[in-house]
Amino acid sequence: MMAPALPASEPVSDAAFSVSVDGTCEAEWNRVLTLFDDASFYQTWAYGAVSWGEGQLSHLVLRKGDQIVAAAQVRIVKVPLLSAGVAYLRWGPLWRRRGTAADTGILEAAIKAIVEVYSKERGLLLRVIPNMFCEDPLAGEASAVWKRCGFSATDCIPLYRTIRVDLTPEPNVLRKQLDQKWRNQLNGAERNSLAVVSGAGDDMFERFLRIYDEMMKRKQFHTTVDPREFAAMQRRLPPEQKMVVMLAEKDGEAMAGLISASVGSMGIYLHGATSDEGMKFKGSYLLQWRMMNHLREAGCRWYDLGGINPETNPGVYHFKQGFGGQECRQTGGITHPGSGLSMASVLFAERLQRSWRRAKHSLRKSLRK
Repeated sequence: MMAPALPASEPVSDAAFSVSVDGTCEAEWNRVLTLFDDASFYQTWAYGAVSWGEGQLSHLVLRKGDQIVAAAQVRIVKVPLLSAGVAYLRWGPLWRRRGTAADTGILEAAIKAIVEVYSKERGLLLRVIPNMFCEDPLAGEASAVWKRCGFSATDCIPLYRTIRVDLTPEPNVLRKQLDQKWRNQLNGAERNSLAVVSGAGDDMFERFLRIYDEMMKRKQFHTTVDPREFAAMQRRLPPEQKMVVMLAEKDGEAMAGLISASVGSMGIYLHGATSDEGMKFKGSYLLQWRMMNHLREAGCRWYDLGGINPETNPGVYHFKQGFGGQECRQTGGITHPGSGLSMASVLFAERLQRSWRRAKHSLRKSLRK
């Protein structure tokens, strides 16, 4: 694929590299993502625009010669009336180009460009969640690069833990790797004569949301993730980046649903739901197995099961354990200070936000008594 035409770029400290900032349109950014194995759903323009608003998005593209070698979608939050704020980079930057060996020299050049633009020129505090897991071969080397560029660990960003399934083995091997009890549930689901349908249209999201709303009414738990926002993202995503919605049907009625995204080499489990009636048909097992095979055929190397917390949600943790994957931890949130004004104002705002969340949590607990 030819690299998209982007506006004239400006030199950075290394003469071999050049950077362009905020000169990329949505369609061009979508094409940039196709160049990278470590592209992520969380780096799509649609995700950023719906989650945070287009006015907060900034896009940086790094070239070496004529070739795009790294890119980053950054969310910028400014403090009103002050030349201060924070720049968030979630699951970035992109630096592992398809078909080429990973080069941490490219990562270092990308980090230096990000620091130059957002920290030094704009004075913003930088908060980053790299798209890297501790179990990855390059994790130690990459962490050393971030540290060398002035970043340090922060506890202001929750640690992401998940189970990741390697999709490279043949399907018969993947099936043998499933936990025996999990495989028994899958066998039972297959005997229940469920039909599986998949698609990416509004109609599939609407059918999923009906199941999801029924499940939420049954379970009555609080979540900050709204699948309706993901339906809005879906309308903006280009065809090759659209989420896949799978439904397990019995006599034409949807019993269970599953939504996943696959951008880059990793598929991510985003949402799942089972109706009251569907609980006895074990449709979630069948859907997850079908999704694993779909992602494998689509060229994904990994299936990220979307986060685990054995302490607060042991039921979901045990379900995901049955996939035969490996428990993984992201390398963790890191920060670069920016200006003193940005650091002080952002930390103050975050303290207020945490106090507000604790107050809301206490209020909800008291209302349930």
